[in-house]
Amino acid sequence: ELMTGYTMLRNGGVGNGGQPWVLRWSSRIRLTWLSFTLFVILVFFPLIAHYYLTTIDDADDAGKRIFGPRTGNELCEVKHVQDLCRIRESVSEELLQLEAKRQELNSEIAKLNLKIEACKKSIENAKQDLLQLKNVISQTEHSYKELMAQNQPKLSLPIRLLPDKDDVTFPLPKSNRNCRLHNCFDYSRCPLTSGFPVYVYNSDDYPFGSSLDPLIKQAFEATVRTNVYVTENANIACVYIVLVGEMQEPVMPKPTELEQQLHSLPYWRTDGHNHLIINLSRKSETQNFIYNISTGRAMIAQSTFYDAQYRPGFDIVVSPLVHAMSEPNFLEIPPQVPVKRKYLFSFQGEKIESLRSSLQEVRSFEEEIEGNAPADYDDRIITTLKAVQDSKLDFVLVEFTCKNQPKASLPTEWALCGEREDRLELLKLSTFALIITPGDTHLVISAGCTMRLFEALEVGAIPVVLGEQVQLPYNDVIRWNEAALIIPKPRITEVHFLLRSISDNDLLAMRRQGRFLWETYFSTSDNVFSTVLAIIRTRIQIPAAPIREEPAVEIPHRSGKAAGTDPNMADNGDLDLGPVETEPPYASPKYLRNFTLTAMDIYRNWNSAPGPFHLFPYTPFDPVLPSEAKFLGSGTGFRPIGGGAGGSGKEFQAALGGNVPREQFTVVMLTYEREEVLMNSLERLNGLPYLNKVVVVWNSPKLPSEDLLWPDIGVPIMVVRTEKNSLNNRFLPWDEIETEAILSIDDDAHLRHDEIMFGFRVWREARDRIVGFPGRYHAWDIPHQSWLYNSNYSCELSMVLTGAAFFHKYYAYLYSYVMPQAIRDMVDEYINCEDIAMNFLVSHLTRKPPIKVTSRWTFRCPGCPQALSHDDSHFHERHKCINFFVKVYGYMPLLYTQFRVDSVLFKTRLPHDKTKCFKFI
Repeated sequence: ELMTGYTMLRNGGVGNGGQPWVLRWSSRIRLTWLSFTLFVILVFFPLIAHYYLTTIDDADDAGKRIFGPRTGNELCEVKHVQDLCRIRESVSEELLQLEAKRQELNSEIAKLNLKIEACKKSIENAKQDLLQLKNVISQTEHSYKELMAQNQPKLSLPIRLLPDKDDVTFPLPKSNRNCRLHNCFDYSRCPLTSGFPVYVYNSDDYPFGSSLDPLIKQAFEATVRTNVYVTENANIACVYIVLVGEMQEPVMPKPTELEQQLHSLPYWRTDGHNHLIINLSRKSETQNFIYNISTGRAMIAQSTFYDAQYRPGFDIVVSPLVHAMSEPNFLEIPPQVPVKRKYLFSFQGEKIESLRSSLQEVRSFEEEIEGNAPADYDDRIITTLKAVQDSKLDFVLVEFTCKNQPKASLPTEWALCGEREDRLELLKLSTFALIITPGDTHLVISAGCTMRLFEALEVGAIPVVLGEQVQLPYNDVIRWNEAALIIPKPRITEVHFLLRSISDNDLLAMRRQGRFLWETYFSTSDNVFSTVLAIIRTRIQIPAAPIREEPAVEIPHRSGKAAGTDPNMADNGDLDLGPVETEPPYASPKYLRNFTLTAMDIYRNWNSAPGPFHLFPYTPFDPVLPSEAKFLGSGTGFRPIGGGAGGSGKEFQAALGGNVPREQFTVVMLTYEREEVLMNSLERLNGLPYLNKVVVVWNSPKLPSEDLLWPDIGVPIMVVRTEKNSLNNRFLPWDEIETEAILSIDDDAHLRHDEIMFGFRVWREARDRIVGFPGRYHAWDIPHQSWLYNSNYSCELSMVLTGAAFFHKYYAYLYSYVMPQAIRDMVDEYINCEDIAMNFLVSHLTRKPPIKVTSRWTFRCPGCPQALSHDDSHFHERHKCINFFVKVYGYMPLLYTQFRVDSVLFKTRLPHDKTKCFKFI
């Protein structure tokens, strides 16, 4: 049936009642109505609901609002909400209170954390201080044991006793010719601690003063005013000095008048003991007018002596005062190289009177050799020298007759020819200068001979003195055989052979030594007067006065900023240095050998001792210094190198790296208005072993910022104010430097701690040299015939820049007070070259090159502002400096070296089962 209905519907609804169209219409009506109803519900109902909701709250009666917003009070009026509002307000207040308490607690916690950190730091500092105190106690105990073992307790200076003014109980010698220090000098007026006071009579107060040469008198008075030993209190004086010459011929007093005037001096005390009579000569013809005067026990210092007058070890042969009121011009002095000059030797002179002329019988040279000694060898000397000149084997120039009128001279003395300028021009062309002593053997020295010696040394001609009986100036303290040849007259026939046999190295050494002697003892009136006083002081064994130190004017500054720790500083790289000495700052031991004078010390000072201190003009471990550059109580000493210090001081186990007792160094840092760079450099020194103090040389007229906070690096930082902006201030011997070792370092130099430690240990083994890091060298420019400064990498070096180098404080004294002023003036002119000047000075004195340590060549800190060395004119100025310094010194003192120092374990691969050597130290 179903199938039948379905079939009928498909066929048009025919069948079963015959109403197919009714069914079709009804089904369509239902579907359409259903769709319309759904459309109305889905579209119009939301619109109606939205309209109703929006219009119902617009009623005028606000109280009838249901969906609109209500205020808080209105909401709280609702009874079931009021409790909730009160709870909300209470909770809000409690939350505000809790937040305030939380902030307060956080602030207290932060404060407590800071206190905890401060306490931790205090504990660490206390531990460090405790460790340092333990080390100090241990060292003190060890030093006490050493002193007890040596049984040499330290003594205080004795009380000085002054003799009576009119003391006449001094024993008289048999004759004034027998005067020596032990019987003609009153030691009671010169205690060891007296300081060697010297009283100088004012020549204008006495009649003989009007007869003095004005230039001599003026130069002498100027020298006296600046000498450290001169006192105006005659009652405490050790030595009394009176100037009696050179006198002018027309107004010269008679010998008897001069003798009476001398004996009437207020402190002559009947016999003139402890008096020194000075007769300076400015001319070669100065007469010996004191010969016929009774001088009692007074010492005599002059340029002419007869053997009956001269008392060895008591009187003094002085050099002539040529440059009375003028300083010698070093640029006019010829260079010391080339070694050999045009003439092998030269001589000009004329003999007015001869001893042979008084002989009734003239003997031949063979008769003189066979029998009695001749009265005068001068004839044989003339014959021999003329034969050498005629042989033309060498260029020599000898003239025994003056072209013009010869200078006045003593009998049997060879008179000088021509003017001084003409004689100097000839000597500049001569390798050797002959000096023939007077034929009269009773004339031990004359003003003419000393004038010839002065001129030869001045221009670098090596003196050849014919006559071994001569007493050269200051001969009891100077080894003249290191600067001159002293040959007996009978060896005149061998002179040519001797001069030809001397090597170039020996010639240069003698010429250099002669230049040193001339500059130190002959050149100026200050040098002559200081040398005379130094000889007397040395003879009576009184230490020299302390050399002047530069007073440090400190700039007040605030410190307290804790210095950070740079991790790069702890990186030792390839240097294995072992443990270090961790001790508080302490000064170098005081120099204690001033009162232990020996003959070796005296000779070693006045002459350039061979070895480490060859050509050392002022060795601080020697007692005699012509310019009194001596350390007494200055806190610095200079121990010679070579060999260990034995058991003195701390054991070698604690010294670690040096054969000398424990010591520290001082950093001297030059800066100019670079505060940030300076602070960073100072912070890098925090915790540096061996560091005693940091001296910052503030080279700017503008003071540091008042709000600048300086770092606390564990050692004192002294900021020193300078009088002017000068690179020479780097090497001033500041009184704040209490150690022998100085580390001169630029404010932008970047060195690791291990590098500084290693450099210091190397310096302790080579204390007379510059030990540093950046190396440079000099080279000869063949096309321009001049010297050049070179900073390129090279397998050799001749300089170590003092922007990062160790040197002894002794060289600071020499640089500032002894080195020629012309060099310091050029440093100020160019604002450059102070490091080159220091290298020239040390190499000139020691004849050794500097020592470079470690393999690094650059040490500038990254990011620092550019320094003066980056200027284009920097190298041109350094070229000029080197050539100027060579002119001043007369030769090139710098020496090359291919030597560099690294640590013992540098790049050494050690087996794992082996222990490093320093663990056994």
